[in-house]
Amino acid sequence: MSADTILSFAYGSNMLSARLQERCPSAKPKGIAELHGYELRWHKKSRDRSGKCDIVKTDKHGASVFGILFEIARSEKAALDKAEGFGAGYDETQVQVHLEADRCTAIAYVATITDPKLNPYTWYRALVVAGAKEHGLPADYIARLEAAPAERDVDEARHDKNMALIGEVCA
Repeated sequence: MSADTILSFAYGSNMLSARLQERCPSAKPKGIAELHGYELRWHKKSRDRSGKCDIVKTDKHGASVFGILFEIARSEKAALDKAEGFGAGYDETQVQVHLEADRCTAIAYVATITDPKLNPYTWYRALVVAGAKEHGLPADYIARLEAAPAERDVDEARHDKNMALIGEVCA
């Protein structure tokens, strides 16, 4: 990593390289990262009134969140902040993630507005799962992502646009 780049821990739809590279063309995956002492929740309140991924600290023994560590040009950070709703739904935090035998400090986005009753849209869950599969996250973790309750988006155009990122436009 150089002074011109940042490390970002992606744990939601940004794990899918195509999605993150729409926002930050320089994004390069560095590998699978694990964040200990956190759990994944789908409760971040989104502008589209669905749930998005969030990481939450927990004392549960063995809890961790898998994701992808990306190196991104510092010049693209503002675009990433805008896409993530920085200051209006997500805040930034520094996290210590494990990347193989190394520990790295990376930025991560954490939700500021949550609703435990929310579910993700099916297209959002599909993007998260596709990113996890693309990078080879553990099979049991992928199974947990796939099992998350989800709802069909009534906005068919938004559904199809997002599913197209993974090559699945559904009727």
